[in-house]
Amino acid sequence: MSREQLQGSTIVVTGVTGQVARPLAATLARDNRVIGAARFKDAAARAELEAAGVECVPVDLVSGDVSGLPADADFVLNFAVAKTNDWEKDLAANSGGLAYLMEHHRNARAFLHCSSTAVYKPAGHTPLDEGAALGDNHGVWPFLSTYSICKIAAEGTARWGARRFALPTVVTRLSVPYGDNGGWPAFHLHMMLNGHAVPVHVDAPSVYHPLHADDIVAMVPRLLAAANVDAVTVNWGGSEPVSIEEWCTYLAGLVGVEARFAPTAHTIDSVQIDTTRMHELAGHTTVPWREGMRRMAAALHPDNVT
Repeated sequence: MSREQLQGSTIVVTGVTGQVARPLAATLARDNRVIGAARFKDAAARAELEAAGVECVPVDLVSGDVSGLPADADFVLNFAVAKTNDWEKDLAANSGGLAYLMEHHRNARAFLHCSSTAVYKPAGHTPLDEGAALGDNHGVWPFLSTYSICKIAAEGTARWGARRFALPTVVTRLSVPYGDNGGWPAFHLHMMLNGHAVPVHVDAPSVYHPLHADDIVAMVPRLLAAANVDAVTVNWGGSEPVSIEEWCTYLAGLVGVEARFAPTAHTIDSVQIDTTRMHELAGHTTVPWREGMRRMAAALHPDNVT
């Protein structure tokens, strides 16, 4: 399925105020009816989305209240995530809320559930395919103590919902998303501009697969086309593996500062993924990481980029 074949559809995008879903929803709204779902505590974010043509509908995934969303939507893109560090609330929202969402949209043509490579058990520098062991990848980060486990739980819910409702589903394990509006590399850039060392794992280098927002938009229709009642799971990241050390050194050079690193065992290890299935289903990414990160740096810090 191409973006052109998607045109004219009714698409629900949850977690629409988030860093990944917001630009995606705004782009899709140019050619489709897009309903954005979130709690909408940020009035400015809601106003920005509405200006882009996104219809904003408040939902509460903790209680399962998704009644304001159109049950006849053609496609659903679930980017919602709760990471409050309250186990009861986060399990209720990420797993239970997903069950309510899939039930409400049981007649959709396809459902995309955005998971994370944070579901993988740390394995050093071994590239991980979709059958690799799962584990508490983020347990070393106390401010994200529920994240990995809730993402694993939600994947189980997505598979159950796909079969229970005969709802074609694709589960995407997202690596490191970024774009002109930010992302993990942007956070590192901000740290360096403020003179801080960037934490990296002692088992260097810290390798991931940064994925630009443009490639996210381009790949969504193809991923929806791959959805199946026996939910399809696919790693989702940039075709080229890149380390934190590499992208920080590059970004530091753009803004004229020194890239300093603080090796520690108390940060997440490399999560290098096997992108074979992604390439088969959705193609290769097209935004080179240096080009994408230069664009990001220029958008966020125009006075600093040389």
